[in-house]
Amino acid sequence: MYVLAPYAVTEANSRGRRISEAAPTARGEFQRDRDRIVHCTAFRRLEYKTQVFVNHEGDLFRTRLTHSIEVAQITRTIARALRLNEDLAEAVALAHDLGHTPFGHAGQDALNACMKDLGGFEHNLQSLRIVDLLEESYAEFNGLNLMHETREGILKHCSPKNAQLLGDVGERFLQGRQPSVEAQLANLADEIAYNNHDVDDGLRSGLITLEQLQEVPVFARQRRVVEAAYPGISGRKLIHETIRRMINLMAVDLIEQTRSNIAASGIDSLDDVHRAPRLVAYSEAMLPELRTLKVFLRESLYHHYQVLRMTDKARRIIHDLFGAFMNDPRLLPPQYQLMARSDTPRAIADYIAGMTDRYAMREHRRLFAVGEIH
Repeated sequence: MYVLAPYAVTEANSRGRRISEAAPTARGEFQRDRDRIVHCTAFRRLEYKTQVFVNHEGDLFRTRLTHSIEVAQITRTIARALRLNEDLAEAVALAHDLGHTPFGHAGQDALNACMKDLGGFEHNLQSLRIVDLLEESYAEFNGLNLMHETREGILKHCSPKNAQLLGDVGERFLQGRQPSVEAQLANLADEIAYNNHDVDDGLRSGLITLEQLQEVPVFARQRRVVEAAYPGISGRKLIHETIRRMINLMAVDLIEQTRSNIAASGIDSLDDVHRAPRLVAYSEAMLPELRTLKVFLRESLYHHYQVLRMTDKARRIIHDLFGAFMNDPRLLPPQYQLMARSDTPRAIADYIAGMTDRYAMREHRRLFAVGEIH
């Protein structure tokens, strides 16, 4: 029987929901959170939002949706190994990118620049805003009314200024307390997923090569293991076998180091977790290898001229849209015009952040392309 660790989040030690609801039938409270996230509009939109490559550039590249599913799989696997609340960990993983703009980090940076003197824009805060306010699925409340620990896990970082505005979920940033182990885990599982899957997409696109990756020790070492086990292996099989071993290596390292940290800190309860230093971590041996991989991806993939051309175009689309709507909020759809009466910049940011890549490009054509009149 699967028995939760004494420091795992449970319904008994949870701070519950902001709005009281009848207990669910045939599932737990954190299962309900996960299900609400999967069924919400913002989650479906992730299918057409950029991870690294704009959605229309190819059907085989990862999107925010496939990335979120992969993060959830890694998170749930590690959560079980650590005897954590798998449903909570999975819910946080599935929700962590709900607030991302179209066009990935380029879109976020552009929207934040537009909002610089108007409250700023940050996708973690936007994810929380979506589940607390913007989703419109339930008669009794706005948002999804998630459990406190799910909301806490979605908000990975937050400035003290913003934390003061967020009530219960912002308290830990002001008090210097840690979130649950489940939330800490989802954060690093995100890193495991994108570090490895961006390698895969980069190779698939042809923007990086196997020869270049020989300079990345964690990849080169696992490739040698694969080639020794399967002489003559090549192509997609070689890449997949190498990357899955990298994922396993990082996940096992994370499990072992986290167990060690929990034991060394004498963690026996959720309160101990909140008071302790961050517990979920890699070993000291793994950290330099991960830094080398990240530097490689930044310099060889994220800063590749073809990717930069796409991100430059994305920034201009976001800036143009924001400027047009600020100049005349009547161009917004009716529901956002209503929201704009109380806070025009934030309503515009909500509208743009909710767009998929292809919708943003279509909206840009409608507003700026000669001959587009609908």
